[in-house]
Amino acid sequence: MVPYRAMLDVPHELVEHVSWLLYEHRRARNTRRRKLGCFKQALLTSVHLRKNETFSQPGAGFGISQATAWRYVDEALDVLAAWAPGLHEALTGLGEGHHVIVDGTPVPIERIRADEPYYSMKHRKHGMNVQVIARPDGTPLWFSRATPGRTHDLTAARAHGIVQVCLTRQILVLADRAYQGADATVRTPYYLPSQRTARALPAVQPRPRPPQGAR
Repeated sequence: MVPYRAMLDVPHELVEHVSWLLYEHRRARNTRRRKLGCFKQALLTSVHLRKNETFSQPGAGFGISQATAWRYVDEALDVLAAWAPGLHEALTGLGEGHHVIVDGTPVPIERIRADEPYYSMKHRKHGMNVQVIARPDGTPLWFSRATPGRTHDLTAARAHGIVQVCLTRQILVLADRAYQGADATVRTPYYLPSQRTARALPAVQPRPRPPQGAR
């Protein structure tokens, strides 16, 4: 009996959808019968992603070894990655007059400090950089592939083609200060007012103090 099914706060429809993707994957590869069926493999993957446990913990709950749990989850992630929409597909229907929110999110990983490409000085931890495009209400539209944690958000956005695609479609992008310098259709806040803004504002001079002793 798998104890996670009752405790995991993931919709049953989501697990069922992943299980159907795994079923099609197994059928295409003519995979032999396995210890865990497609639904339990999908549930195992959901448990690992949701609870962020080591493979040995959910593996024990499903009655499989740590190595087998890793293989199951790795296979399911490959299936999900192949099913996920590409950048152009995710932005279908969006164009001039629309805007999206772009931000980078760190995904913590277990690494040693010597693995410099994965160590983020900003977050003081090892991880991966994932770029996220969301609707104005926060609904995710697209997630990028993961890059080493030390990758700058603007560098990652350019490498994934986010800046160029949004420019081509004339989609306004709202982002934080990490994306300053992207130009195109990207709008970011500034640390200090630009010189042009400063010139546009009326100069405010401090009032001179009256001589000491004067009323």
